[in-house]
Amino acid sequence: MHINNVNTVALALLSTLAAPAVAFWRLPCKTPIVVERADPVISPGKPSGHVHTIMGGNGFSFTMDYASTQSSTCSSCTVIGDKSNYWVPTLYYHAQNGSFISVDQTGGATVYYEQRATYPGKTLQAFPEGFRMVAGNPMLRNFTDTEAQDAVRYACLNYNGPATPETNAFPTVNCPSGLRAEVYFPSCWDGVNLDSADHKSHMAYPVGGYDHGTCPDSHPQPLISLFYEVIWNTPDFANDWYGSGQPFVWSMGDATGYGYHGDFVNGWDVNLLQEAVDQCTSDSGKVEDCPVFKLTPDSQAEGCMIGVQVDEPTQGVLSALPGCNQVTTGPGQATPGGACGATTTISAPAPFFKDLTSSLHWYYAGCGSDGIGGRTLTGPSQTLDNMTVETCVDFCISQGYSIAGTEYVTQCYCGNSVPSAAAPIAGLVGACTDKCGGDDTEYCGGYGAISLYEKSPQLLQVPHSNKVAAASTTAATALVSSVAPSSTIAAAVAIASSLASNVTLPVGWKAYGCYSDNLNPRSLGFNGWWDQPVTSSGCTNFCNANGYSIAGTENAGQCFCGNELLQSTQQPSSACNMVCLGDQREICGGSGTLSVFSSGQLSSRKARRAHKHRRGEAHHLDVMS
Repeated sequence: MHINNVNTVALALLSTLAAPAVAFWRLPCKTPIVVERADPVISPGKPSGHVHTIMGGNGFSFTMDYASTQSSTCSSCTVIGDKSNYWVPTLYYHAQNGSFISVDQTGGATVYYEQRATYPGKTLQAFPEGFRMVAGNPMLRNFTDTEAQDAVRYACLNYNGPATPETNAFPTVNCPSGLRAEVYFPSCWDGVNLDSADHKSHMAYPVGGYDHGTCPDSHPQPLISLFYEVIWNTPDFANDWYGSGQPFVWSMGDATGYGYHGDFVNGWDVNLLQEAVDQCTSDSGKVEDCPVFKLTPDSQAEGCMIGVQVDEPTQGVLSALPGCNQVTTGPGQATPGGACGATTTISAPAPFFKDLTSSLHWYYAGCGSDGIGGRTLTGPSQTLDNMTVETCVDFCISQGYSIAGTEYVTQCYCGNSVPSAAAPIAGLVGACTDKCGGDDTEYCGGYGAISLYEKSPQLLQVPHSNKVAAASTTAATALVSSVAPSSTIAAAVAIASSLASNVTLPVGWKAYGCYSDNLNPRSLGFNGWWDQPVTSSGCTNFCNANGYSIAGTENAGQCFCGNELLQSTQQPSSACNMVCLGDQREICGGSGTLSVFSSGQLSSRKARRAHKHRRGEAHHLDVMS
């Protein structure tokens, strides 16, 4: 009996050691998608009380649900299938003259997904659809030694010197390599509520530690743990410290650091995240080591942005913090800013292009790439300190060219064609975020990035805003305006339909139109990926090569394969209207809709399962309902 007990203990110990208790991966979020007074968790439908720096999917909006996240056509975070949004307050330098200067981020944000929390008899779960939560309290100005407050920390980085202990308040010394702000979210769920009145009560920290341990009985379901790191470029102000304190303040007026916080809205493909929870057991932290993930190229993640909708300055030198926030140092809790004339209006997203359709009858084609070794536009060029988009287009018109491009604040290039390798990717703002030298309300490309305008609009190379085809109605409107301002929705539908004919299909395949995607589970269960931006042509060829009889593209950049279409119904062709990220001449589904292709005949029978076909054999397209 003694030996058996020893063996039992040993086996239990081995089981514990083998469990992924330290497994984690770091999700790179390369850049903010927007910086403004927005917080759909705390302040839905209106500007929030203070400025946030927001990462993730471009479906972000002032009012959000799970469907909103799924309308994203890109994300600044690199795992395909994660359309979540992650946000934190914005950091400012409080100058001695009373002004505020925005502090730049260094490298966006790093979001840790860790497998830490436990509860007897429960397995670790992914965040469910519709889930959201908040960690931290923006009004705190002192430290009360709770787990929730201990979950907010700062690291004063010094890559060329000894490490210093992390603090719960702002460090009081200059950080040579930047200030890293950290917030750890609770990971124990009540198992019922996707949200709560305070956006916290449905969650709890493990007993005895904010970042590990057993969940309390009140919140018995352990979820994957979430942890944000954001590095701020405080060394820019190393020579501008004054007085006896530190000079930085969060956007809600917090000069102590205790009020740091984070928000999360889940936009994951829940099945994919659960696969990652179950299978990504490496302790390397490398997202590349997770076998179920496919990654977006960094350049595409960096180019995912949306335009601001609260018309007020948030960057550069400001006379006051946006939203009427006074600087406070505690120890009592702060109160939200009062009435001071700050705007309460939510406007249409500010575009990253100049609309010349009425004035010059030219059209914005998107943000292309450029290089000194081989220019994208090889015609005449000019450089002017007072460059504007209109100046450049007028110059190219005078030289007899049909394409104009602005770049790097002051440069203008002309041409009649764009190499495919340098062409814009639909749905991405790209790196064309430099203000024009002659008009700081216009954008003139960027470093190695060129804002392209064309005389004659190609199909779907349109004046597009921050969210090209982010939702079906938006896409339809964009399609309409790309043809002519007076066109109708019917014209947009005709264009979308015509693009189906641009798809190059394998022998025996044909297009079947637009179908709904059930999402959970997916109507087509296999993710297709071949290391290139998605097209419907590429998707059908990928699915065919891998032995599947049905292919579907969705949300501009997703490919799915299968042999049966589960719980799906045919939709109007207008519902599939998103331009493929890999080829603007093709359509890749829509928001929650699939452009469907198959090697078989469309069957009217429901609930008949198709079997994996052998090449050369025809199968029916079966719709499971």
